[in-house]
Amino acid sequence: MAVQAVPTKGNLMNTKKSLTLARVGYELLDRKRNILIREMMTLIDHANAIQEKIDGAYEDAYLALQRANITNGFCEDIAKAVPVEEGLKLDFRSVMGVEIPVLTMDDQQSARYLHYGMRATNSAIDNVYIHFTKVKELTVELAEIENSVYRLADAIKKTQKRANALKNIMIPRFEETVKFITDALDEKDREEFSRLKVIKRKKLRESANG
Repeated sequence: MAVQAVPTKGNLMNTKKSLTLARVGYELLDRKRNILIREMMTLIDHANAIQEKIDGAYEDAYLALQRANITNGFCEDIAKAVPVEEGLKLDFRSVMGVEIPVLTMDDQQSARYLHYGMRATNSAIDNVYIHFTKVKELTVELAEIENSVYRLADAIKKTQKRANALKNIMIPRFEETVKFITDALDEKDREEFSRLKVIKRKKLRESANG
């Protein structure tokens, strides 16, 4: 039940403006929600595709590692020559005001650059390095997408909540207030019209008797 405002023309105009703004706000929020949902669904499809790739990449990488261990001996000491990944960079892009992460890796630490000596290793080691670098790249891409989906889902939830508040609470409240003020002003006009008619008839009678 809306709080009944004082039925004046000024309050009626202000309430109508608020009602118009609430309706526009709802339309904008609804449009924003739809855009965010489309973006999230696109990312989910991409995440599913990446997940399939990463599953295959892990399988290939561990198979390559097994072969390297057989042909070259255990690779623990060789693995220590590979530096810890420090070339990961984080940026952001905006989708309808939602900050979406963008992860990039330094090209200098790609599979094209080997960090171990080639004299004591064979091509199986190179193959392991290449496969695990691919795993790393796919993992970074998947992390970016999953974090983006989480942020979008949270933004969609908040946007939906605001849109529902406008649609189910604010807009009906303003509509009810507009109706209340309009009915009250119409009733006041009818009373004023009736009062003027009574005064007019009274004056006519007085003129006739005079």
